[in-house]
This record gives sequence, structure tokens and C-alpha cells, in this order.
Amino acid sequence: MRRLCNTYKSFLKAGIQSGMAYRVNFICFFIGESLYCIVMYFIWKAVFMSSGNGNFMGFNMVDITLYVFLSNLVGFLTSTDSTSSLALEIKDGSIIMRMIKPVNLNLSLLAFELGDKVMVITCTFIPVMIGVEIYRYITLGYIAFNIINFLLFIISVIFSYLIAFYLNLLFGYLAFFLMNIWGFNMLKGSLIKFFSGAIIPIAFFPEKIRVVFEQLPFASLVYTPTMVYMGKYSNNELLFVFAKQIVWLIVFILICRMVWYLAQKRLSSQGG
Repeated sequence: MRRLCNTYKSFLKAGIQSGMAYRVNFICFFIGESLYCIVMYFIWKAVFMSSGNGNFMGFNMVDITLYVFLSNLVGFLTSTDSTSSLALEIKDGSIIMRMIKPVNLNLSLLAFELGDKVMVITCTFIPVMIGVEIYRYITLGYIAFNIINFLLFIISVIFSYLIAFYLNLLFGYLAFFLMNIWGFNMLKGSLIKFFSGAIIPIAFFPEKIRVVFEQLPFASLVYTPTMVYMGKYSNNELLFVFAKQIVWLIVFILICRMVWYLAQKRLSSQGG
């Protein structure tokens, strides 16, 4: 285990340095996401006011506000650039430098991205979580924070990130066959945004559609962790959603290994 950590420690440090090197880009992205949350808040506020009911599909205004900010935060935490970075390396041929090194390609990319997440956690996750709980305290008049839900939320986010990483890695491998996957990457981002519940909570969809959406891997990326933190699942439902996340993670790992085996035989480069 120590040998494994020492092997990928340099990739982790490189990720941390990369995250700190592009601070302006990070700050601009954070401001943009904050504005998006504010816009979504006022949209949902208008929906609740027009409904004339304090509750809408089992959510009140406090719930939907928490969902908006928390789902966006989860999406931020679980976002991964493995598709673009891997596709670029495949396109210019620099992927061969990773392949000749005595390291696992997937783990080296994962270690680099985990290093980059250090800045996200310290500069985004902690302040947003504190702000969310302050809002709930002011609105509800009591401390609504639940340590058990928070710990379960952390576990769920870890599974979500790993699922997102291997899902994006799978799309990145398409570059071995298509060379340019910009269109596929845009399509993937749109599908994830919609089916993960990042825009509209899956609970708001008609029952037949909701049941289907909840079984897809996309729900495990944003919707599941957010609902875990909000305490919307019973004990049995918690076991089921965690099992679902584990199953999808294993499925994507196995598919990635299979595609990687096939993809290595098609390695070529453009302009390299």
C-alpha cells in the first residue's frame, strides 16, 4: 500500500500545483456557478409562489434552496476533466509517454485529479456547506445539521466521483477510435446535467419516468448524494442507493478495462 502511495504521490502533487496555478480560472468558474445557483433559486421561488402551496412534490422552499446549492456543489465536486485531457493526449500522441511508464494509466489520471480537488474542497466545499447550514438555521430557527447524514453524504460523494471519473474515462477512450470527441463530450455533459437531477430534481418527474431515471447511473452522480444529505431516504432506501452506486462503479471499471484493452491496438496520432 505504501509503495502504491509513493508511486502516485507525484501525480497528486502535480494536481495540487495545477489547481493552484490556475486560480483566476477557478475563481471565475466559482462566480459563474454561484450566479447559476442564484438564478435557479429565484426560478424555483417563482414556481412555489405561483403554486400557492408551501409544498411542491414533497419539497418546501427550504428544501429546494438546499437542493439547488447542494446539487450544484456535488456536481462541482464530482466533475472530472478526464475525458478532455485523455482525448487530447490520444490526439497528439503524448499518451504514449503514460503508456511506457511503470504506472497504471487510470490511477495516474485519478491521482492528478484528486490533487486538483484539494482546492475545490478547501475553497468551495467548506464555505458552501457552512453557508447552507447558516441559511437553514436562520430560516428554520434551529440547527438542522445531522452528522450521520453528513458522513453518509461524504461516502456517497466519493462513490459519485469515482463513477463520474470512470464514465468520463470511457468517453475519453473513444478518442482512440474517433480522434475528435468534442461533440460527444458536449452531448455527454448535457445528458449528465439532465438525467442526474442537476437541473430538475428527479423526484419532480412523473412516477414512471422517475423510476427509470433513478436506476440510471446518472442519478448516482448528483441526485443520490444530495438526497442523502437532505435525509430523504429511509434506512432501506439508503442501502439500496449505496448498493446501486457500488454496482455502477464496478460496471464502469470493467467496461473501461475492456475498452482500454481494445483501444491500445488502435493508437495513432494527429500532428504528433
